Amino acid sequence: MRRLRVGDLVQVISGKDKGKQGRVTKVLAEDDKVVVEGINVVTRHQRPTPRNQQGGKITKEAPLHASKVMPVDPTTGKPTRVKATIVDGKKQRTAKSGAVIAAG
Repeated sequence: MRRLRVGDLVQVISGKDKGKQGRVTKVLAEDDKVVVEGINVVTRHQRPTPRNQQGGKITKEAPLHASKVMPVDPTTGKPTRVKATIVDGKKQRTAKSGAVIAAG
């Protein structure tokens, strides 16, 4: 059972974007990293190529380590730890308040 999934609303708990919230757009399980919408934005210089005639500076979200973000509790709106509970024979992710965390 994964703690974070694509579509989860998460809050950054450490680093330059501490306190900001965003949705998970990509989970890199093998590196234990996540890409969050609007968080950890970096600027890259792109050289003009046949595919990209313009080139120039592009901004994109860089991956964050999964330990730097926490899912947001749907009832309280605060970051929370996640536990797995079994409801009707299926595993579900549950916040400390008891609310089920649904992706998206």
